[in-house]
Amino acid sequence: MRAHMGDLIVIESERVAQSGRRGVIEEVLREEPPRLRVRWDDGHTSVFCPSAGVARIEAQKKTRRT
Repeated sequence: MRAHMGDLIVIESERVAQSGRRGVIEEVLREEPPRLRVRWDDGHTSVFCPSAGVARIEAQKKTRRT
């Protein structure tokens, strides 16, 4: 998993009744094992260390200038 500042991280829920989490990666603290500073959709910021298979990284969309 390669994460970059500005990418979106999506955490899948392990329980049926619980929704997943989404946030924006504000800082990559360490590549291996991954340690990320994430600002979650609810406004909180935390250091997150994803386990195998629980997180999906969506690359930041590049904007075109016209």
